[in-house]
Amino acid sequence: MNTIELFFAFSLQLLIIIIASQIMGYLAKFIGQPKVVGEMIAGVMLGPSLLGLIWPEWQQSVFIEQTQSWLYFGAQLGVGLYMFLVGLEFNTDLFKKQAKSALAVSLAGMLAPFGIAILLCIWLVDVPGLFTENISFTQAALFMGAAIAITAFPMLARIVYERGLAGTSLGTLALAAGAIDDAAAWFILAIVLGSYGGGVLLALKALCGGGFYAYIMLTKATSWLQPLANNVQKNGKLAVVPFVGILGLFALSAYAMEWVGLHAVFGGFLLGVAMPRGKLTDILTARLHTITLVILLPMFFTYSGLKTELTLLASWQLLSITAIILVASILAKGIACWAAARLSGADNPTAMAIGALMNARGLMELIIINIALQHGIIEQGLFSIMVVMAIVTTFMATPLFTLVYERKKTKISNIVA
Repeated sequence: MNTIELFFAFSLQLLIIIIASQIMGYLAKFIGQPKVVGEMIAGVMLGPSLLGLIWPEWQQSVFIEQTQSWLYFGAQLGVGLYMFLVGLEFNTDLFKKQAKSALAVSLAGMLAPFGIAILLCIWLVDVPGLFTENISFTQAALFMGAAIAITAFPMLARIVYERGLAGTSLGTLALAAGAIDDAAAWFILAIVLGSYGGGVLLALKALCGGGFYAYIMLTKATSWLQPLANNVQKNGKLAVVPFVGILGLFALSAYAMEWVGLHAVFGGFLLGVAMPRGKLTDILTARLHTITLVILLPMFFTYSGLKTELTLLASWQLLSITAIILVASILAKGIACWAAARLSGADNPTAMAIGALMNARGLMELIIINIALQHGIIEQGLFSIMVVMAIVTTFMATPLFTLVYERKKTKISNIVA
């Protein structure tokens, strides 16, 4: 195919992706789920697990091999910009309000999953089709621990804000604990990426380079960008040249993290955290939000879906492995976060709500397993299993939260009335 034919083929793909993600997203909202749940399912539906199963010729003729690199580029750009937007919304003041309780919940939400991961990997590391052959037990356990422990912080934040819980003890504790959880999980993933196949020197390069970059972003970059933020605050607008400059910083940050041996999403997220808050972040969010969430991010879900083969889980062995990983992961994280919240002074409904919210893994899970698959840490079987975990735990978060916490609010309202 020539370039023009490839362009039209990719345009058709993009049209189908946008339509499918919008339809499934609105269906998800109709049944009380976050829109992202439907978009994740749409990505899987467009892959070999559903469309490729019922209409394989058409699916393969639309999502052709020659445009996979185009789809991959859009997917990586989408997830990088999405993490930049997450960074823009990140509220560091949450740590100061309930730092002690949040640290306890987050620590429990990390230790229990890592304990489960170690036990699971004793068994799973030798099962064909899950981990690559040359991965060590330590690397496998660290990856599984990070994948089980990670929390869908952006979705958690949306639930908290949509339910009017942002200023409450529950909202503050959940957001702070979720943020710490994700930071720790990304740090562990950085260790795995730095050590896998590269030896000690590359691992040190990744940790030192990533650490230095994080230090610059969190301590220096904000003050460097403050004059720009002050100018935007004063004039009420962000001109084209500085906007392009910020996009250039985003690209440079992504490249820097790739160069040290980590992943581009680290750069985007930390740059977002470093941006001075105010009119500047409001304008950046407004300009990037629609194209990222409506066009680019669905490309990421579809790219993940094209690599997800749920038919691989049809064997009793992989089906039982999926069930065991799913149940063990949900119980480990949920019970640990509930217990830590209770010990920190939260009442039982609040503690149960914390456990429900912290258990959602969502898009963050998809990002971490895509990185692992890209770097050859896991194989197709485990990737598909973890996609199931991402969808199931995200799907169950909202109804479970409503069940354990909204009922408490209803009872209190009835008593007051």
